[in-house]
Amino acid sequence: MDITIHTTVLPHVDPEESLAFYRDVLGFEVRTDVGQGTMRWITVGPAGQPDTSILLAPPTADPGLTEDERRMISEMMAKGTYGWILLATRNLNDTFEKVQARDAEVVQEPTEQPYGIRDCAFRDPAGNMVRIQELR
Repeated sequence: MDITIHTTVLPHVDPEESLAFYRDVLGFEVRTDVGQGTMRWITVGPAGQPDTSILLAPPTADPGLTEDERRMISEMMAKGTYGWILLATRNLNDTFEKVQARDAEVVQEPTEQPYGIRDCAFRDPAGNMVRIQELR
């Protein structure tokens, strides 16, 4: 099989705040931006990697969700337990300093993990965990 990862989805609460985080803080390109108000679907991705994207989407847009499911999603997002993504960089210290300098919410400073990776973590404006590991 020849399968690649094309797009992953993260929820947003405020599309402008999420767009600013992924575009201005992480430096991702904006590839698409459709919809209006809070019902926007925004695709972003790293420069030079046009085949890999993150879709920032309204989490409760599915008309098939029940009110209990919508409430649960909102609660999980508020706690930061609904969405997360793992990114990678060759220079973790430099990346951490640049992201931190843009007032991103730091969850963990660069740390050598007991399972063999070195990483750090931030939260995006919707509460999603954004972990960045160092490529070795």
